[in-house]
Amino acid sequence: MIQVGDRLPALTLMEYHEREGEGCSIGPNKVELASATAGKTIALFAVPGAFTPTCSVSHLPGYLQLGAEFKAAGVDEIWCVSVNDAFVMGAWARDQGTEGKIRLLADGDAALAKATGLTLDLSGRGLGLRSQRYSMLLQDGVVKVLNVEGAGKLEVSDADTLLAQLRAL
Repeated sequence: MIQVGDRLPALTLMEYHEREGEGCSIGPNKVELASATAGKTIALFAVPGAFTPTCSVSHLPGYLQLGAEFKAAGVDEIWCVSVNDAFVMGAWARDQGTEGKIRLLADGDAALAKATGLTLDLSGRGLGLRSQRYSMLLQDGVVKVLNVEGAGKLEVSDADTLLAQLRAL
């Protein structure tokens, strides 16, 4: 499992864009983790799936509500990663109103979850391989804080906990 002090794996995730912008076209766009984290402080949290009850009611909204405080504490971007495709993540972003506040990134084939050792096998529930629920603080692609949840929990990867840890650094 990835640890504090480790560099995030150099992988590609996908992000859905509603509108064309600088260097991005409408639809799924590649996000190269190495270049996207270079020189930045990122608050990253991962959820097992978009539109799930805990993720939609508690986890994502907590980061959305505290977004300005994360920025004031030195975070350049907030990312949410899930083992879904970019279209699902784009629909969830619309549903949750995250545009310009939180980047919703798709780990469609669970490459990041596998490479970090943070997988959750929900095959018995018909959901396949997912990501564990976790949060991390990245500085220039290096893990500075890591909070991994126990099964079915939301106790340490929430926005309040990560924000307090950021302020303590």
